[in-house]
Amino acid sequence: MSSPKGSQAQKTRLPSFTRKVPLEVPSPTEKDWSKDDEEDYVFKDPDEELDSLPQPYRMINKLVNLLFDRSWEVIEERDALRKSELSRIRPTVYPPVVESKLNKMPNCMAISQDYVFIGGARGFSIHSLFNAKQIYVWEKLKVDVTSICATDLGSEILIAPVDEIGIVRLFYLYKDGLCLIKAINEVEDTSKQSTCLKMEISQGGDFAAFFLQGAGDIWLDVYKLPKESWLKEVEHPQLSINPKKKVRQLQLNTLDAMTSDNLEMDISFRGDVKLSLPVHIMKIKPPKPVTGTTFKSPLEVFAKIEDCYGLGSGQNHFIRESQWEQQAAVFNASYKKYLDGEWEEEPLSMATFHFLPPGCITATPVDVKSPSGVAYVLGVHWTGSHNFFLYLLNRTLKDKVDPEGVWPCAAPIAVSQLSCSSSYLVLACEDGVLTLWDLAEGFPLGVVALPEGCICQSIHFLKYFLVHEGRNVFPEGPVKSQMKCVVLCTDASLHLVAAQGSEAPTISVLIERPVNHLDEAVCAVAPVPALPGMVLIFSRDGHVHLMDVAKPHIICAFAPPRPYHLAVPWKPMFVVSFHHPCFLLRGDHPDEIKSTDDAKNIQNSLFYFNFEAYPLLENISRNCSIPQSALTANMGFPHELPLEKRCESFLQNSEEAEADSCQTGRSQSSAHSDGAGLEHSRASPKLESLTWAHSAPTSPTSTGRAALVAQRGKTRRVCERRADGMEGILSGENAGCTAACRTLSFKYKKKIICTSMLVCVNNFQGLTRSC
Repeated sequence: MSSPKGSQAQKTRLPSFTRKVPLEVPSPTEKDWSKDDEEDYVFKDPDEELDSLPQPYRMINKLVNLLFDRSWEVIEERDALRKSELSRIRPTVYPPVVESKLNKMPNCMAISQDYVFIGGARGFSIHSLFNAKQIYVWEKLKVDVTSICATDLGSEILIAPVDEIGIVRLFYLYKDGLCLIKAINEVEDTSKQSTCLKMEISQGGDFAAFFLQGAGDIWLDVYKLPKESWLKEVEHPQLSINPKKKVRQLQLNTLDAMTSDNLEMDISFRGDVKLSLPVHIMKIKPPKPVTGTTFKSPLEVFAKIEDCYGLGSGQNHFIRESQWEQQAAVFNASYKKYLDGEWEEEPLSMATFHFLPPGCITATPVDVKSPSGVAYVLGVHWTGSHNFFLYLLNRTLKDKVDPEGVWPCAAPIAVSQLSCSSSYLVLACEDGVLTLWDLAEGFPLGVVALPEGCICQSIHFLKYFLVHEGRNVFPEGPVKSQMKCVVLCTDASLHLVAAQGSEAPTISVLIERPVNHLDEAVCAVAPVPALPGMVLIFSRDGHVHLMDVAKPHIICAFAPPRPYHLAVPWKPMFVVSFHHPCFLLRGDHPDEIKSTDDAKNIQNSLFYFNFEAYPLLENISRNCSIPQSALTANMGFPHELPLEKRCESFLQNSEEAEADSCQTGRSQSSAHSDGAGLEHSRASPKLESLTWAHSAPTSPTSTGRAALVAQRGKTRRVCERRADGMEGILSGENAGCTAACRTLSFKYKKKIICTSMLVCVNNFQGLTRSC
């Protein structure tokens, strides 16, 4: 009889060693055996080796193992992220200075002068920029205001809110009175109602353009705003003659009194004031698709183009319809497998438009008398179009609408942006190429390409700044042909583009495309005009950072107090003041987002951030400019010097270089002659007198003459380089060129020709003789 232990031992299987690698015949010598032989074997349980789980348990086992593996990968990733977050140097986070409680959800904001205009339910409200105090509320609509625009007219403000239906209205704010000018696209028949998709008001408020859609058609309406008449009519008001309009205005006044009983109003609605209506001067429709020609000869094509208007648009050509059909047939046959699938519906053709000031590129006609600084050209480009059209604004509605100029591009224009001073224009094409235009001087600053795979999403101009002694400063003097802008791409990468005079533009990467942490992707960028070289960066995770683009690095961060946060972080609602060092940000409470039933009790907040209230930014905001005298004294900024100073500095440096080269040539010549005499004396010491007698008139003199000839050739090349350098300095400089050249001609005895921008050196022989 066997014992239980013995039977148990018989049932127990011994563990086995299984080799990982394929079996092979071992080497007979021990020295050839692998030292890592132990690692090639793994200890396995015989039960696991022989037994296998039946289905469906084997599949469940694999799924459970897969689940554990993936969970462990997530745990490791989170642990690595936590360690990187702990090791990362976090910027200082500043809270808001003032919190403004609002009774209704704000949809849009705009800043002009010392006022904040907030669009919301049934109208808009006016607040003070400094203390966030509500001054006035205009709520006369049945729908909400979705966007609002405020333009500074000097002592007045032009307000243009757009409601949910797409109706845009113009308001005129003068001192303590608010007047309604007109509802631009409001009609009595709702079936003919058009919707405003986009609007633009020129700098100074002389013109306004509205992009409208209705009845299956899209167009661009351009109006001239009689702002001089508005000022006279507000100062000397006249009652309306139309009785119906008078009754309606009285009703508005009554409603205004009802809504403003409990508010301390400093602004009142003046419904009894009648203002002149905007004048409709132009209606622009999208360009027609290019089709077959109807002309019979090339002469008819040229006769169609009057004064070169529309030249380059591609409309007037000599390609027949049969040729288009043949080209389309070849294209469809070549790419049939790609064209057989389902096609997405083409997006609506949108228009992007800018009001351009007078300049060298868009010259003002002789018969047009427009004051300086007033826009008189409208630049338009459409979705998918290669052309940038230019339309003069000195016309009436009866005139034929044809572009006075066309700028064709190599690829369709995706984004265009005009600087705040209306001096620079950037056209970004779909292939990632940016064209920089200097509208004031009349020449392109250059062409620069974004990195491969980057497509421009938005362009933001920076107020031009310099880096002086390690800090960013604004030059107080006028800036010509110098610009900087940041470009946000569709892959969330951020780039800095800089152009300066005739130098090639440069591009640098500020923020690279996020790969691992997609929540840190940049979704919005806003320059800060009060701080040199600073931009606000809004991330998808709700963070707001202030970046110095010159370094580049993050200076600090801004955040609303807890538990407030950005409800839609990928589309934040904010506004930055152009004249004051502050910005406003909308914050949402978590309870307010969830509770949508009781809308009256919801408290929405706007947070006011003042840059001068924070220690890191206080000195930057107050000491952000440098006088022109400091720049002219510093030779580190040659482009900031006047033309005469730049030419004088260049000539002085050239003469110093010439003097140094001449001195070097003389020393080399003397050293060579001395060395030759010593060599002869050492070679034949007995014939020393004879050697010197024969070598004195020949060897040293000929050697020195050869050195002098070589030095004169070198001097000639230096003078030629000086002339080329002067030509480079004078190229592109027009203002004050004649006076500067005369002064330099008298001082340096050189004749500088201003007409051809060349420098002639009259005393070239004297310079060579002196060497």
